[in-house]
Amino acid sequence: QVQLVESGGGLVQPGGSLRLSCSASGSIITIHTMAWYCQAPGKQRELVAASSGGGTTGYADSAKGRFTIARDNDKNTLYLQMNSLKPEDTAVYYCNAVISTRLSLNDYWGQGTQVTVSS
Repeated sequence: QVQLVESGGGLVQPGGSLRLSCSASGSIITIHTMAWYCQAPGKQRELVAASSGGGTTGYADSAKGRFTIARDNDKNTLYLQMNSLKPEDTAVYYCNAVISTRLSLNDYWGQGTQVTVSS
């Protein structure tokens, strides 16, 4: 019914930049909070940045000043601009969204996109 598809991951050198995208599709009535999470090998998934339906944003301390979350509500798309990347940013990045369909309100996840920061 609803799908989230991430793109934009890849291999980048320390100090470089990447822009992740997450496109939501399906029987969507309203997209509420959208967020990016990351999960490094052997670690728990953790919140990177979030954007409320009203446009309020929040960031993990590790992301503040380097990452910017943005959303295009007309395109049902969430972005994460990642600058000044560090090796410790290496992880699989997942998009998360709380979405209302005609039948329910649910929490959805994308399949993840790998970000590797290495020289």
